Amino acid sequence: MSQRINYMQQSPEFFKQLMNFSNAEKTSAIEESILDLVHIRASQMNGCGFCLDMHAKQAKINGERELRLYHLSIWRESTLFSPRERAALAWTEVLTKLPEHGVSDEVYNRVREQFSEKELSDLSYSVMAINAWNRINIAFKYEPGSADVAFGLTKAGLN
Repeated sequence: MSQRINYMQQSPEFFKQLMNFSNAEKTSAIEESILDLVHIRASQMNGCGFCLDMHAKQAKINGERELRLYHLSIWRESTLFSPRERAALAWTEVLTKLPEHGVSDEVYNRVREQFSEKELSDLSYSVMAINAWNRINIAFKYEPGSADVAFGLTKAGLN
């Protein structure tokens, strides 16, 4: 198989803007621990090895417990997630795999019980951002772990 292009080099302005978009999460009304879960869950659903690897390591650096990372794909059955985290994960899933007829009122109302208008808006942008990264990294087959040094992820101790 031939090497795929380096999208960062080929479209540096788009890459820079997507980085800026993602970096805006630092001002999000959503707590970092929930954003870590959102990034991991969307990456699991989309099958993005690069992003899944990166965000699992980032979550570990941020203090996430390993068992919760293992339970993330079964969050509905697990007792390890709060109602707020469950709502964020439900929102992540519905926006990542949009149903044919859109987001139901039932899902929306359940999520709104846990998040303010600003928080829900911020959460939606976070889901959009990770889905964009998943899609570009899947398209160009970025190797999991290949940016660990650049992003300071070696301190996660998961190499």
